[in-house]
Amino acid sequence: MATTQETTLSIGEVSELTGLSAHTLRFYEQEGLFVEAVRRNSAGRRLFTEQEVGWLRVCAKLRSSGMSLPDIRRYAELAREGQGTEAERFEILRRHEAKVTRQMADLQEALDVIKGKVALYAEHLAAGSADSLWRDGPTCPSTVPAGRQD
Repeated sequence: MATTQETTLSIGEVSELTGLSAHTLRFYEQEGLFVEAVRRNSAGRRLFTEQEVGWLRVCAKLRSSGMSLPDIRRYAELAREGQGTEAERFEILRRHEAKVTRQMADLQEALDVIKGKVALYAEHLAAGSADSLWRDGPTCPSTVPAGRQD
């Protein structure tokens, strides 16, 4: 019977693959964000599997999209508990999805305002009348009406 050995990666290799620093990887372990306990070799160095790298990529996206460490920790705890926790895990992800959707709408609105301002400045710079912009102070309407100077 042939045995298959699972490929393991060092903390440096995982750092390269995920873009997370070794310090962040140690911090994530300390904070209990891994679904499984991080294994170590005989010298005490951390060993990671491809599955853990995949989880870290998910964690990085959850963090970069604003999910709190306590929410990620809770999600990992529930995953460790396994069967019967699916509904709570789903709810954590659903709440975060709604939050990110709101953030994206807010960012799109901000981008629309910025694009309006850029167009206004481009128009005034081309006409040589940019010195009149901001004369009465800045405003931030959802869209900049034609002829508005701010």
